[in-house]
Amino acid sequence: KVACPGLPKTTSLGFGLQPLVPPIGMTSPGRGICEWLLTILSLLFIILTFPISVWFCMKIVREYERAIVFRLGRLLPGRPRGPGLFFFLPCLDTCHKVDRRLKTLEIPFHEVVTKDMVTMEIDAVCYYRMENASLLLTSVANLSSAVQLLVQTTMKRLLAHRSFSEILLERKSIGQEMKVTLDAVTCRWGIKVERTEINHVRLPTELQQSLAVEAEAQRQAKVRVIAAEGEKAASESLKMAAEILASSPAAVQLRYLHMLQCLSAEKPSTIILPLPFDLMNLVSAASHNSTGSSLPTSAPNHPEAPKDKKDSPML
Repeated sequence: KVACPGLPKTTSLGFGLQPLVPPIGMTSPGRGICEWLLTILSLLFIILTFPISVWFCMKIVREYERAIVFRLGRLLPGRPRGPGLFFFLPCLDTCHKVDRRLKTLEIPFHEVVTKDMVTMEIDAVCYYRMENASLLLTSVANLSSAVQLLVQTTMKRLLAHRSFSEILLERKSIGQEMKVTLDAVTCRWGIKVERTEINHVRLPTELQQSLAVEAEAQRQAKVRVIAAEGEKAASESLKMAAEILASSPAAVQLRYLHMLQCLSAEKPSTIILPLPFDLMNLVSAASHNSTGSSLPTSAPNHPEAPKDKKDSPML
């Protein structure tokens, strides 16, 4: 709760807190002789014409309303009238009804500059209700315009200390901070701010394009990392499979037959002539032997130096 220095002590009166005496600075001086005479004459006229005048002295206030009575332009002391039936002097009193239900105020788009010098357009929604009808009628002329301008200036001041990313991610905390700041001011007007929320955020076209490019680059980087991890896992699996197949020749042959079956199923018009593994082994062994036998013959024969020949003493 926010303490308002200008409000008197309050007590519970059904639908909220209402002051028992007029707020400070609103106490009217004593009535003059003319006011007393007019009041007495009005009462005498009502008494003389009682059966008929009583119907003009009654006023009905709904459950969600409160009535503020001004007598000869002066605010009558005491709490607001209602709900229900109350009496007033029709010739001297003026009645104003105030709705105590929750009201919604839409704040239009306005420009805000963030801490990192990003210009954006933001709109908001403010929920408020009347808490002190007497103070509200005597202190604020245009309530909706006053609350709207107050919300806009408060939002600009608070968002100037936050970065662009903080505004997008911390809307709830920003709304709560705005609510506390607004309530500290509106309580002097007789208004209670219930909730404030940031509704939409509009970004410039250049900023949207740069954010889109940055997001696309991040997605491509993630795709490349995932593909590299998949290649690594596939290579490890292939290495393990090769080690298993190398230890079992029968498994290699079965894998060979399975591959032939897959090729024939995918392309029926293709004719495949498999070669036996023994023949392939013989061909590979023959090629290996021929390569091994040609190695000594291909080596150049260097003449050996005579053993009995001695080196010259000059060498």
